[in-house]
Amino acid sequence: MEIFKSTESEVRVYSRAFPVIFNRAKNAHLYTEDGKEYLDFLAGAGSLNYGHNNDVLKKALLEYIESDGVSQGLDLFTTAKHDFIESYKKHILEPRGLNYKMQFTGPTGTNCVEAALKLARKVKGRTGIISFTNGFHGVTTGAVAATGNKHHRGGVGTPLGNVDFMFYDGYLGEDVDSLAIMDKVLSDGSSGFETPAAVIVEAVQGEGGLNTARAEWLQGLEKLCKKHDMLLILDDIQAGNGRTGEFFSFEFAGITPDMVTVSKSLSGYGLPMALVLFKPELDIWESGEHNGTFRGNSMAFVTARTAIETYWKDDAFANEVKARSKVLGDALQSICDKYPGEFHVKGRGLMRGIEAKNAELTDAITARAFEKGLIIETSGPNDEVIKCLMPLTTSEDDLKKGARILAESVDEIMQEGISEAS
Repeated sequence: MEIFKSTESEVRVYSRAFPVIFNRAKNAHLYTEDGKEYLDFLAGAGSLNYGHNNDVLKKALLEYIESDGVSQGLDLFTTAKHDFIESYKKHILEPRGLNYKMQFTGPTGTNCVEAALKLARKVKGRTGIISFTNGFHGVTTGAVAATGNKHHRGGVGTPLGNVDFMFYDGYLGEDVDSLAIMDKVLSDGSSGFETPAAVIVEAVQGEGGLNTARAEWLQGLEKLCKKHDMLLILDDIQAGNGRTGEFFSFEFAGITPDMVTVSKSLSGYGLPMALVLFKPELDIWESGEHNGTFRGNSMAFVTARTAIETYWKDDAFANEVKARSKVLGDALQSICDKYPGEFHVKGRGLMRGIEAKNAELTDAITARAFEKGLIIETSGPNDEVIKCLMPLTTSEDDLKKGARILAESVDEIMQEGISEAS
């Protein structure tokens, strides 16, 4: 443990909350060097939707490696890339009526956000972008400019510009139409608000605190983008790949974004991979204009294709996720019902959590949960939301066990708080 503290940068995050050394993992479980087992409700920050070391994906990966398949292909044509594209089109895009070109970017979510923003500006010939309160899109300079969190923005060390923020659905309360405000400033030539190239939005704000946009709000946003000749970029990096019970988090709203950014669980195995989907008419890139060495992680292509063909050929897995979502939602609601006014449920699908009225409680609750064998994180501007982000393949028994540990941790911290107050 000492070598990490003395040698690794202070920028580290998760190891501070979970200060043990892990050496093995399987599905929804992590194991330490001394053999202690933890239930994982973090899942690589949502990059392990199909669990740790998924047997089906591992088998395909090992077979590919053992056959000396191309591991790093830049943007060369490879069998692995061909098979992934073919499978993604056949099982994901075409059944949903989506006609998108694919751009493989650098391997992280922030890479594909940078590419999407850059392309939008090139297409429209404008520099501005609209993002939303509590939005999170990455921490490289362009992506963090579209990120609302003060902590992340503060790490850049240079002024951030060319992004204006508008109010996310519900930010000003249920009775305020935030899209009407947005339309007003865009329509008024004296508002001082320039028409941007694009709008970037999450259907569920993961790092922003599990805020969810209503279907009618997303539909209204799509219409507003068309009215003002702006591109709609849907950031599906954390909420996508089945997390909400549908492959894309925006499906329930019936919208067709101009661009979609995808990463995290896209590879299915935790391997780095990112993708921008965009309408064919937007593909005005010149060769090499947006580049990067690690655009051809063929091993990620292999596991991504296998995940699609294992879980997304029909609705069976999506229905399982929806059933587990109900189990989780009911368990979280029971916690909130026990403490009226102190907690409430947020999120959608298996991207849910509880928001504490008193944000000072959440760190203590998650720390207590860790002591009891549950790894779970917080989100939101003040870390006021305890976020459940377990693998979608988590068994119902493990789901209930994790919820029970969380409930016990809430009870103990609340009781200790009451005792201290008295």
